[in-house]
Amino acid sequence: MTAVDKHFPGVHALKSAQFDLMPGEVHALMGENGAGKSTLMKVLSGIYQPDGGTVEVSGASVTISGPRAAQALGIGIIHQELALMNDLTVAQNIFIGREPRRSFGRLDEAQLNADAAAIFAQMKVHIDPQAEVRTLSVAKQQMVEIAKALSFRSRILIMDEPTAALNEAETNELFAIIRGLKAEGVGVVYISHKMDEIRRISDRVTIMRDGAYVGTVHAADTPIETIISMMVGRELEAVHVDIPDLSTAPVALEVRGLNRGRAIRDVGFSLKRGEILGFAGLMGAGRTEVARAIFGADPRDSGEIIVHGKPASIRTPKDAVAAGIGYLSEDRKHFGLALGLDVRANVGMTSLERFANAMGVLDEAALEKTARDYIAQLAIRTPSDRQEVRLLSGGNQQKIVIAKWLLRDCDILIFDEPTRGIDVGAKAEIYRLMQALAADGKAIIVISSELPEVLRLSHRIAVMCEGRLTGILPGGPSTSQEDIMRLATVRHSAPEEATA
Repeated sequence: MTAVDKHFPGVHALKSAQFDLMPGEVHALMGENGAGKSTLMKVLSGIYQPDGGTVEVSGASVTISGPRAAQALGIGIIHQELALMNDLTVAQNIFIGREPRRSFGRLDEAQLNADAAAIFAQMKVHIDPQAEVRTLSVAKQQMVEIAKALSFRSRILIMDEPTAALNEAETNELFAIIRGLKAEGVGVVYISHKMDEIRRISDRVTIMRDGAYVGTVHAADTPIETIISMMVGRELEAVHVDIPDLSTAPVALEVRGLNRGRAIRDVGFSLKRGEILGFAGLMGAGRTEVARAIFGADPRDSGEIIVHGKPASIRTPKDAVAAGIGYLSEDRKHFGLALGLDVRANVGMTSLERFANAMGVLDEAALEKTARDYIAQLAIRTPSDRQEVRLLSGGNQQKIVIAKWLLRDCDILIFDEPTRGIDVGAKAEIYRLMQALAADGKAIIVISSELPEVLRLSHRIAVMCEGRLTGILPGGPSTSQEDIMRLATVRHSAPEEATA
């Protein structure tokens, strides 16, 4: 790809960008959110048409008019945001438009399911091909996306944040698949913000910034600090957990005997004002289920939720918001944003009443000023507050969700995978923001699949396994990833409390 340009309304997304990929290599594409990585790959996969530049495949100049043209050229893509059809089965999603047929054009369901099962066997993943996609977790849906891309037997495979919803074991399985593809001569474009992954799986790294090409380096002999500096154009300030003295702080939230089927089993904990309580565990441990039950997004079978010392009757998210609880879902696309609306509307959607007069008429100027204040405060990259949220990068979308709950001024904030799909620069900004909120007296729960993130943010760490709380560890240097993993694999035992 040479001198590729792409414009959107108000945004010059690609500025003479370039990229090359060799057979049998994993070439990482890195940059901050909004750097143009996904846009460049959408040009390669036929989703976007470039405004300038050339694309060559196997030495021949090509025009990629659409996704089908890309597939015909052996180019497959796994998108960062899920693009599955919830009402269809797993197998139907994988082979949509390519279903095996019997005589007279009848669908061969048995063959369809067998073909899907064969791909999952290759991936060493256990997913029922006949299950409806809507019944799967985000992580399982991501694995379906990977299976769909593998089904095309692509010679060029683009992976955009493929491990964002995967735990360590699933990531290792995916890397084994990638190494197998490399051995077969497949070239893999790997987009990720996880620095440890880049060193483990990639051969070369190309860095982009503000839509432009910065440089290409060899992964094995380039320090991570050098790559980060190329990405952000500045040195990142280290963020270390500073454990405050909360011995006299009042309890903001207490959960007692929370149960919901097999997903949540007798979970109880407390959270003080000014505290960041991390939740760790493997996929399926029940962390997100606990958060959704507290927020009223899912019904609970039993249990008490006590807010500021008083029992709270929370049956719906509206009840939770009224009690001063805000929830940033792990799936911002479906549960955190109105993608078709602009930045201003999304920032103000939980607090519209404060911008309305006695007649219910919205004060547009006040809402616009507030939105612009948060755009500046959180460094949201957008041409204006009138830009549709769907046109922004994943990291900037996440910042808008944070702005929405900051505006609501909730006392208790639940961050579920707050930095998923966010670059290292934006991560550091969000870490500082969360620490500042805690210093101001907010009570914060952080759910993360990245153990370094849990360790660097949390004052205490709650660990779950199979729906149970298996232990609460102190934050700070006395706790290691090994300590967390030991509790994350404890089954059918009572919780243990470790104190600093």
